[in-house]
Amino acid sequence: MGTTDKPADPETATKVVPPPSKEESEATPPPPKPDYLFLADVAIRFLVFAASLTSVLVMVTSKQTVFRGRFPVKAKFNHSPAFIYFVAALSVAGLYALLTTLASISVIWKPICPPKLLLHFAFLDVLILGLVASATGTAGGVAYIGYKGNEHVMWQKVCSAFDKYCKHIAGSLATSLFASVLLVLLVWLSTFTLHKKIRQD
Repeated sequence: MGTTDKPADPETATKVVPPPSKEESEATPPPPKPDYLFLADVAIRFLVFAASLTSVLVMVTSKQTVFRGRFPVKAKFNHSPAFIYFVAALSVAGLYALLTTLASISVIWKPICPPKLLLHFAFLDVLILGLVASATGTAGGVAYIGYKGNEHVMWQKVCSAFDKYCKHIAGSLATSLFASVLLVLLVWLSTFTLHKKIRQD
């Protein structure tokens, strides 16, 4: 009894796919690794935002009323142009930190980052650092006079009377100084990231 099986058609037979050659496997790009520099960038920018916001909130809530005889005397942050400038500068810094934090997060999601964006980051980071440093120094000078006074020009110290008010000012200045240090680190990180990107390209 003869068999009914037909010989397999060589054209329809299953073809064995050879393994990829060494050249082809090397040509396939590896999956992108997470950029830890941008992760650190996001963390520092968020800390700058948090420090700026805290500093502004502590400054705008600094107020105290004392009585001299029957007359109340109030102390508020908006009684000093230096403190008003401080609040404005730290508000700008906080808004900038928030926007650039979101921009850095988008870069992490899309690892392709043009050097032009990094250059803008570096320029703006230096600008915001100068703004925060100048505001901290200006407000710190006024606060120091309020704390120590100046006998040569007969400026009396007021922190002995407005102790709660001065504690708020000191806490706000300390937080803004911390934000300034973070911005210095951010400038270094932005410059190093830009340098690394240029060398890779």
